Amino acid sequence: MRIFVNGKNMEVSEYLFELTDKKVRKLDKFFPDDAEAFVTLAVEKNRHIAEVTIRYTGGFVRGEEATGDMYASIDNVLTKLEKQIIKHRTKLEKNLKTGVFEGLNMADYDDDYEEEEAKIVRVKRFDIKPMTVEEAMLQLDMLGHAFYVFTNGETGDVNVIYKRKDGNFGLIEPE
Repeated sequence: MRIFVNGKNMEVSEYLFELTDKKVRKLDKFFPDDAEAFVTLAVEKNRHIAEVTIRYTGGFVRGEEATGDMYASIDNVLTKLEKQIIKHRTKLEKNLKTGVFEGLNMADYDDDYEEEEAKIVRVKRFDIKPMTVEEAMLQLDMLGHAFYVFTNGETGDVNVIYKRKDGNFGLIEPE
């Protein structure tokens, strides 16, 4: 696994880089050799944020944690990712390393992975009208939803705009 560590609003020291690299490599057992892990360590006010995105053939896994201590944030996000992988092991097995879950003692993990399978409980239908990104941002704010699907009037493509945790917006466009 190739690991990339970046700092946002902070300088990543050699010690922090090596510690992060060592801890992320523990997840290497789940992924094929060509997997890439992107780690972003950020400081915003009193919050120390660790965000890890692992891209591999067939998909990606992402986690984010924020605490008052960077080391705790790193530990928490990696624990969260491992639980996420274990929870979805049956769906992920075809894309991860062969036999990675064999011999794994599931009793070592919380009962979080035994939750009920999520299902669709409601279907909404609505007309999608062409609009600008700014209009979509306004609609998203007015509706109070986490995301908004719209047809981009400039490109004609279906886009999704969403509200980020930092208060800004994100835009998903097809390639």
